[in-house]
Amino acid sequence: MVSTSVPVSVGTDPRHGGRWTSLRAGGREWLWHRAEPRRAGAVPGDPFADAGGLEECVPTVRGLPDHGDAWSRAWAPGGPEAPAGPVTHTVECPGFRLTRTLTGRAADGAVIADYRLSAAPGYRFVWAAHALLEVSPQGRVALPGGSAGRLYPDGGAAWTPFAWPRAGDTALDRLGPDDGTALGAVVDAGQATVHDGPDRLRFTLEAEGQPVSVALWRNLRGFPEEAPYRSIGVEPMLGRVFDLAAAGEGDAAHVPASGEAVWRLTVTAATTP
Repeated sequence: MVSTSVPVSVGTDPRHGGRWTSLRAGGREWLWHRAEPRRAGAVPGDPFADAGGLEECVPTVRGLPDHGDAWSRAWAPGGPEAPAGPVTHTVECPGFRLTRTLTGRAADGAVIADYRLSAAPGYRFVWAAHALLEVSPQGRVALPGGSAGRLYPDGGAAWTPFAWPRAGDTALDRLGPDDGTALGAVVDAGQATVHDGPDRLRFTLEAEGQPVSVALWRNLRGFPEEAPYRSIGVEPMLGRVFDLAAAGEGDAAHVPASGEAVWRLTVTAATTP
């Protein structure tokens, strides 16, 4: 059957890290949430407080600072905004400034997020749109077959190579049933599509001259050890590693001679009647 595009709408919380609190399409909320009382009071230097939604993680994901500098800081309005026009916010962090502008596209209902990171030329960073999704155990994620990937066990810095979608006996594209495992992966791809029942959500990342990838957090009630829960992350990413400190040549994004790195994330959705 033919899928039909449906409009995407986004809600954000600038006071708390610019976090995306809602990602709706076709009457469905795609973002997963959990009660986490530490999130509202988080300040720079705090351990990551996993409340779900989509967090802006930069200049690293794992490592220090935990999940980056931006998620724990307030973002300021970036200029006058019309009710239906672009929405711009900026966050100031040690060593860099990040600006995000959200715009709707009428033709297909897409939401477009344009980013601009200003820093000294040569500044290296990793960025991830750390999206945790409400997806059933029958859901799956589609990436280009055969794409090179790096598989990380939970809590481990070392990775092993694989080719999407299989890492040994594990089919990483399948998002359930819950089996008590928790795995992270980074795949060399600029687009990821999540399928769940009749619904489809697609992330497309464009960044000229930068390494683009998709990070996958496949927690099937394997994390944390003392009280595991289910959480599925499909995370468009600049860079090829979770921890900036572990980035080798070509594994991190960089600020060019202009002093600004720019990239675009496009989110589209569709459903099959």
